[in-house]
Amino acid sequence: MLKNSMKWIIIAAFFFLAMGLTSNALASNGDNNVESINEKFGLPVVVYGSALSPAQKEEVRKLLGVKDPNMVTEITVTGDDLELYIKGNKHSNMYSSAKITRKEAGAGLYINQVTPDNITEVSDEMYANALLTAGIQDAVVDVASPVPVSGHSALVGIYKAYDEGEGTELNKDHTEVANEELSLASRLAQQEGLDKDKVTELLTEIKKEIADQNPATKEEIKQIINDQLKTLEIKLSPEDRQLLIDLFEKMRSLNINFDNVKTQLEDISKEIQNRIEEAVGDKGFLQAISDFFKNLIESIKGLFS
Repeated sequence: MLKNSMKWIIIAAFFFLAMGLTSNALASNGDNNVESINEKFGLPVVVYGSALSPAQKEEVRKLLGVKDPNMVTEITVTGDDLELYIKGNKHSNMYSSAKITRKEAGAGLYINQVTPDNITEVSDEMYANALLTAGIQDAVVDVASPVPVSGHSALVGIYKAYDEGEGTELNKDHTEVANEELSLASRLAQQEGLDKDKVTELLTEIKKEIADQNPATKEEIKQIINDQLKTLEIKLSPEDRQLLIDLFEKMRSLNINFDNVKTQLEDISKEIQNRIEEAVGDKGFLQAISDFFKNLIESIKGLFS
């Protein structure tokens, strides 16, 4: 009886302690819910895919955290934009949408897929790599879709948002090669059976080496790519290897300067490495559990043999 009474007293004590902490947190944060306008960069830009129905658009608005439409600039990305920026099919249905919030120089580029299960071909780091190639950095980008899609219209929407901003027009050649990079990354993940993180690691490490070595010829680009494939123990078909060489040779010919975004490339590398290490750790843990139960079963069998 006494034990039961003590148990309920302890539970009640924890409950009131938790309530007190929650009340204090709410009180201290009560004034932080007011949205303010960044007068340097303007309002965040929310870009909606043109195929969204009114109900889906409202759903996406909520997913992207838009509480007051007056506190963002809302635009729509269309098939014409898809054709303009990445030479896509202008008749495509476009659902994936994005919110872009510009930040101070040096803040970094952060991608947040609000609906990761609905963005089927592109990871956060794939978006980040493509956007850095296109010349976009120092921003928070939220991506969402109400239905499963590849994720390309969100990329086009981000380009359009920057072009409609004040003094931020993007180089169309750079956006096209950035889309080629994203398409090749998706191809490698699908046809070569590579994990998306491994594809991102490969592209990021190649860019970092290009920034360090500043290759002047296609042969030097080829050597960097071959070295990274060997280092990362990635095997590609001759066709995909050539596509990779042609892609980075095109970037070299366009004078895309990865030296300017080395810090953000390092951030991508660290994120990928952390995820790979976590995955390896998880597999090791699961293997240990599996081994334990196998040994346990064998021990039980031994008792009856």
